[in-house]
Amino acid sequence: MLFTTYGDSARPSLLLIPGLGVSHEIFLPLIERLKSEFFIVAAGIDGFLPGRESRFTSVDDQAAQTIEYAQNQLDGHIDIAYGLSLGGKILSRVLERNEIVIDHAILDAAPLLPLPRWCVDPIRYYQSFNVWTCYHWTGFWRFVFHSHYFDVLLDECRKVWPSGKGKAVRDGYKDVYTNKLESIHGSDIHYWYGTKESFIAKPQAEHLLKLCPEAHIEVFPGMNHGQFLIDHPDDVAARIDRFIGEPLPEDAYLYGNHRI
Repeated sequence: MLFTTYGDSARPSLLLIPGLGVSHEIFLPLIERLKSEFFIVAAGIDGFLPGRESRFTSVDDQAAQTIEYAQNQLDGHIDIAYGLSLGGKILSRVLERNEIVIDHAILDAAPLLPLPRWCVDPIRYYQSFNVWTCYHWTGFWRFVFHSHYFDVLLDECRKVWPSGKGKAVRDGYKDVYTNKLESIHGSDIHYWYGTKESFIAKPQAEHLLKLCPEAHIEVFPGMNHGQFLIDHPDDVAARIDRFIGEPLPEDAYLYGNHRI
């Protein structure tokens, strides 16, 4: 993994872990809004490092590298950690291992449950083809096959594909969807997802509540996978700010509620 830092190290620490098939640069709009308030550590996941060949190892290995970085560089303590999708899966494993202290954790649409074994291979090969087309196809074919994607996701796929190519995508999906979160430790854990991904995300949130009844579930109306971060970085920044300042009133948020 690669860890890129922004801001003053004397500030509260904020760890950002991106999803599968994208780089840490997906967080740049959010980083721009928060770098004066936090010491930001943006992780790059192996297999998806722009300009550098690498291979995806496993969720557990990425979690171990994250823990080692926090122990060596942050005295084993992170004020706030935010993981998007695969990044949320990695963060959940960090919390499961309970080897560092994280005051506040946000799992954004993190896959916490395994899929039925029969569908893992078809899905991971489909997703590998999906990301391949993001990298190779532009113009009309990009519109036909990826009109449901956000442009920033397409651009990120194009950026990271040469790092680990299809193998990284397939290995990443297989590891993510064949492992189950068995326990979790943390004093303040939040799970986010959009209503357009509820079919997949809602069972993950329900599983988290079984392990951690105190977890906060926030659902964003009309949002798809990763869309809240991409379309509303100001609102994401406001939610992160609340952890180190006075909580905002509920009606200050543009989106979301605390119900499954």
